[in-house]
Amino acid sequence: MCAPFPGGPSDGSLLKSFKDHVALAIWSNEDRPILKCINHSAQIQEWDLQSCHPDTEGLQRIIQRSGLNALIDCSYRKANKEVISAFVERWQPETNTFHLPFGEMSISLEDVSILLKIPVTGKVVAVENFARYTEESRSDAIKLVSKLLGVSIEGAEDEVNINKRLAVQKYWLKSRWCPKAGSSDTTYPPVECTARAYLLYLLSCTLFADKSRSRVSIVLLKLLEDLDDVGKYVWGAVALAYLYRHLGSATRVQVSQIVGYLTLLEGWVYDHFKLGLATPNAKYMDYVQPRVCRWIQKHETVMNIDKVGSIRRTLDRLRPSEVTWDPYVNYRDNGVVHAMAVYNGTLNYMDVVEPYHPERILRQFGHVQSIPDPPYRPLEAHRDPSALKYSVKYGFQQDNWER
Repeated sequence: MCAPFPGGPSDGSLLKSFKDHVALAIWSNEDRPILKCINHSAQIQEWDLQSCHPDTEGLQRIIQRSGLNALIDCSYRKANKEVISAFVERWQPETNTFHLPFGEMSISLEDVSILLKIPVTGKVVAVENFARYTEESRSDAIKLVSKLLGVSIEGAEDEVNINKRLAVQKYWLKSRWCPKAGSSDTTYPPVECTARAYLLYLLSCTLFADKSRSRVSIVLLKLLEDLDDVGKYVWGAVALAYLYRHLGSATRVQVSQIVGYLTLLEGWVYDHFKLGLATPNAKYMDYVQPRVCRWIQKHETVMNIDKVGSIRRTLDRLRPSEVTWDPYVNYRDNGVVHAMAVYNGTLNYMDVVEPYHPERILRQFGHVQSIPDPPYRPLEAHRDPSALKYSVKYGFQQDNWER
């Protein structure tokens, strides 16, 4: 194709931001370096749940009830930068799908549910008063940290003020709620406070990994206030919205890194593409463990831009018959796809709202692909070459989640 962009769509009205997409630069023989993949999963093992509180059984019960316990052992400790970089090149943020020679594919809510074993239905994740750093939100954050983590107002204020944002340090969480063996401090907070501190830490290492390796957003702590409600949140859909947004940002030609839960992205690739990018895990227990545990990653000893090019060329030549379109058919009740997996609308995480278009990937649900309707139009979109000016706003259809 040669119009309006080389290698791009013939109709420029659909993918309006393609002019700043890394794919256009690659088509013009301007390769960008391998993406820096920000992955905090290795930090999970730095917190020993067995020794951080004397009420080990009570702590374990709370963690299991949260619905997030599967993330502890299923997260890939390192991200495969070559695999992720190659697939980011195929992502189109207007449709939130990978564009391949034979059509579109994407990470669906069904993928999230099976790959991670976390809920994709439930309560909407929304927190008021923490949208931005103000004197009022700072004061509210200090009170929240004190109340939910069991520290003094002064201690909470010191921690929030040090960060100069609505965040606390991961080191602070570990040092206070997971003291090292032999520590002279034998005073333990209530087990509920330790559980909140750990879940806050876990979420920041997995579903909501961001550019900071050291800080955790207090916004997440608000969601842990009622521990009986934690397992009712729609964590899978929230994580997918967050990943969609950062996949979109990573497609910009000047962007050099990607955040989000990259284990989800990699596990999806390994399940759907027979490219020899991972090896089967002989110890994997089907239907018991999250399906991402089915694979053992392969890693280059050094970052290899040629490997990215090799994956790119393989995808260029890929035929539909070489794709595992529907790897989860045996996981469904009576072979029926859950209604939420084919829900057509938007997903959200706080102020991040992203469209979800299962009608564009019907082959992944065992159906014949028809011509889809145009994707949702954002209320406002600035998908510039750099991440600093990447801003997209969609309307969130909240009523669909709260029926």
